[in-house]
Formats: sequence, C-alpha cells, structure tokens
Amino acid sequence: MIRNLAGSVLALAGATAAVWSPFRAWYDGRHGRDYAIDELFTGITDARAEVIGSLLAPFLFAALLTLLGVLLRSRLLVACAGIVVLGFTVLWMVRVGQAEGSLTVGGDGGGLGDGAANALGGGVLLLIGALVMSGRSRAPHRGDRPPPRSARPAPDAPRPDGPRPDDPDPREDPRAHPQASAPYAATQTYDVPVRDPDQERRNPPPGS
Repeated sequence: MIRNLAGSVLALAGATAAVWSPFRAWYDGRHGRDYAIDELFTGITDARAEVIGSLLAPFLFAALLTLLGVLLRSRLLVACAGIVVLGFTVLWMVRVGQAEGSLTVGGDGGGLGDGAANALGGGVLLLIGALVMSGRSRAPHRGDRPPPRSARPAPDAPRPDGPRPDDPDPREDPRAHPQASAPYAATQTYDVPVRDPDQERRNPPPGS
C-alpha cells in the first residue's frame, strides 16, 4: 500500500513535469510546443508547429498512460509512459544536434533550456515510480491453499510418506485397544460340575 502510494506520487510528478515541459524553452529560447512531431523523423526546421501536432501530443499520451497506471496500479503502464517521454526527448536531442552541429548548454538563455531538462526529469521520475510501485496484489496460488476438509486424510489413516517422529505410538493409543477403553471387563466362562444321580447312589457322600 505504501509503495503504491509513493510510486503513484512520483509517477504523477513525472507526468506533470513532462506535460509542462513543452511550454518552457527547449533550445535557444524556442519552446517545445514549437517543434512538430514529424520533424523528429525528417529533421528540425524553423517552422512553427501547431500545438496539437507538437511535442505536447506524446507527452499528453504519456500522462494518460500514467493516470491509467496509477488507477489500475499497473507498473507496466507507468513504465511505458516513462519510456515514451524519454524516447521522444532523446530523439529530439539527436535531431537538434544534427541540425545545430552540437548541443550546448548556456546560462544566458542559449543552448538547452529548462524545458528539455523537465522532460528528461519527468521521464526518469516515471521510471522510478514504476520501480517503487508494488503493483496489484495477486490471488494466492491454488497450490498454496489448504486442501478442503473432504480431501484431508482421516486421523487414523496411514500417511503415504510414512509416520513422522512426532506421531503418537499406536501401541500407546487407547483407540488401538478397544478392551482397554471398554467400561466393563470382558466376560469370562467357568466350568461348573454337573451332578450325576447314579454316581451319587453308588458312592454316597460321607455322613449320609
């Protein structure tokens, strides 16, 4: 939860910096919204582009991906937004370097401006936010769930892997000896002699 919150804040900050960057100076005081997207593939010119067809368009698309990634807690969408921002910024730097011969950084408004720096920083923040986010929590795997009660072996059933050391000794288990747990002792039989009248007449007892 905390990781998702921190990653979302970083991702939103990076998307804001990327969207704001075309309204700042990118090179020699020229704003990013003045560079057309097709110039990144054909070459930089001095023509001023429309706002909808400028560098603002891919950065708005990256901001939309960031919002979806934050809402869905998708690290992949946030990372894709960062790649879009960094990709277009690096491609612009390559084309400007080809047109100017070299890239310079000046403190008097010449060379690379804060707009390009905001775009680079925004792309890096998006990638960091994607790394910080933990993503959506997955449901536990079926193998991690305990077996249902009907599938559990009976307490007296033999284990397939053999008895464990901590299992009770069945010889000491009262359930293994039904007679030991019976409320009464087992019935015993005795031989009772049967009187024979003929033998008593032949051998009368003494004193009769």
